[in-house]
Amino acid sequence: MGTALVIGGGPAGLMAAGELARAGHSVTLAEAKPSIGRKLLMAGKSGLNLTKDEPLEKFLAAYDGSAAPQLRAAVAEFGPEEVAAWARGLGQEVFTGSSGRVFPRAMKASPLLRAWLGELAGLGVVFRTRWRWAGFAGDAMRFDTPEGVRDMHTDVAVLALGGASWPRLGSDGGWAALLAARGVPLAPFAPANAGISVAWSAHMRRHFGRPVKVARLMAGSRHLRGEFVISARGLEGSAIYGVSKAVREGAPLAVDLCPDWSEAEVARRLSRPRGKATVTAHLRKALRLDPARLALLMEFGRPLPEGAALARLVKALPVRHQGLRPLEEAISTAGGVAARGLDGFELRALPGVFVAGEMLDWEAPTGGYLLTGCLASGRVAGRAAAAMAGRG
Repeated sequence: MGTALVIGGGPAGLMAAGELARAGHSVTLAEAKPSIGRKLLMAGKSGLNLTKDEPLEKFLAAYDGSAAPQLRAAVAEFGPEEVAAWARGLGQEVFTGSSGRVFPRAMKASPLLRAWLGELAGLGVVFRTRWRWAGFAGDAMRFDTPEGVRDMHTDVAVLALGGASWPRLGSDGGWAALLAARGVPLAPFAPANAGISVAWSAHMRRHFGRPVKVARLMAGSRHLRGEFVISARGLEGSAIYGVSKAVREGAPLAVDLCPDWSEAEVARRLSRPRGKATVTAHLRKALRLDPARLALLMEFGRPLPEGAALARLVKALPVRHQGLRPLEEAISTAGGVAARGLDGFELRALPGVFVAGEMLDWEAPTGGYLLTGCLASGRVAGRAAAAMAGRG
């Protein structure tokens, strides 16, 4: 059969390597870092969120960007049910949390990764670590390796090089210039699923690390109830990540501090006699505001208005911020290889070279969509590459 090269040892690359090897091809996987799956292992430190148990139509709607149609088609074939079955096939039982998120019972990524790498080694995949892709040498792929420059000729190649976030784990976006030089159209990188920078006043320091558990965030048409955290640098957490795209595109951000009550109910509660209580004590008692939400109201709402205006402020508190955290701090990135440069997952400018994972121009929220998208796109790219190598 044919020869195949996969560049990138993340979920998309590993999935592509498996498809190529199962098709009978000789597969080499090259990874720039000293070990495989570093970003996957980091994600598993807080519980490896594999996917989300929800109707496929709703799941597919989470994908955005010019390459979203390709991602949706791939996920339609390998979605939440298939990802869970795949994990179980590697000996990793899964469970579904109260939010619908699906995790391995071990929670960590390391047991799954060890089983996965063992399976790929058994299929004959050859791993080359500390091999950094340096571009093209004619029709060969060039690498900087510990032994010097190495050129490789193969029938097909799959690029799964990640986006441009978390550069210390390998996703530094350095590949973009190499592909642009060969005529591959790219959408500019931008932070996705990123925290929001806030220049806090001094009184907020004692609240750093406190969670905000009862709130609704509003940015443009995006309204999301969920949890987030007050940090020294601003606001972080899944709910913040869920509105980061709208914030990135310029939508004002506001927070509803009492999402369970209408504005009229908030006004009614605030109209109760205050007596000798301070304003903060009255707010805390009348609206059942915990210290974190009360701190946000005082930070962004002072000087506080009275009456109906205060009720409106509680239900839509404007958040003054300095934009999203830098790209290198984002959980994922928007931008990358644009859909107009693709034929399926093959690069139009580079026949026989396929792309998968986060290097494509798509984005999705946290909650299992990112990892499922990488797995699914790697699977489809690997299958397409395998079919081409088989024809050769």
